[in-house]
Amino acid sequence: MSKIALITGATSGIGEACAHLFAREKYNLVLTGRREDRLEKLAKKLNTKFNIEVAVSAFDVRDREQVINSLDELPAKWKKVNVLINNAGLSQGLDPIQNGSYDDWDTMIDTNIKGLLYVSKVVSNWMVANNAGHIINIGSIAGKEVYPNGNVYCATKAAVDALNKAMRIDLVSHGIRVTGIHPGAVETEFSEVRFKGDKDRAKKVYDGFEPLVAADIAETIWFAVSRPAHVNINELIIMPTAQASAAIISRK
Repeated sequence: MSKIALITGATSGIGEACAHLFAREKYNLVLTGRREDRLEKLAKKLNTKFNIEVAVSAFDVRDREQVINSLDELPAKWKKVNVLINNAGLSQGLDPIQNGSYDDWDTMIDTNIKGLLYVSKVVSNWMVANNAGHIINIGSIAGKEVYPNGNVYCATKAAVDALNKAMRIDLVSHGIRVTGIHPGAVETEFSEVRFKGDKDRAKKVYDGFEPLVAADIAETIWFAVSRPAHVNINELIIMPTAQASAAIISRK
């Protein structure tokens, strides 16, 4: 049977790019996200183009019961997941700590940390039962370096960095590989979500330099996954050439 990759946040950006790449490599896919219409459309496209099987499971990673029930309801054959890509994540707002929104904080913490944990707990147990698997956690340069007004978002990605290391320790005896991928500026819906639909403000984030694109991150993930079974890439930081650190970008 073909290998299986489960991708969270597959409706756009890095998650969608990973779906295309893993389908190309003949993985069957479990695609998850909040927008079921997008998932169904993507599943149909990948099935037609690559002749692979695709299961769709629409849920919000912030809702623990929804995560558990949706994943538990998958047929047994889909629980033999070889690769989990914990991609679902977001940022909300860009304010100093004293002006931050409680709702924005909750959304980031519930999505980036708790959502990752809910999915990982379910899927890692499947992997333990199979005594194999590979978990990819999408972090950020923001989890390595705090930048002005990044406060809570940076904190959530620092938590992902810590959890990536903790998973590696906890799961090593079960033959499970764990990798953290930490991108710099990637032009996706990320900034549009951060600025709550303000496309003009989002566009300015990427003005004057060439950012990464989702396919760059998908290819980096594939590099880690495609190493021989005895090789684990613990973590990779990937940046645009024009970005030297979280806060330093050379703009023309």
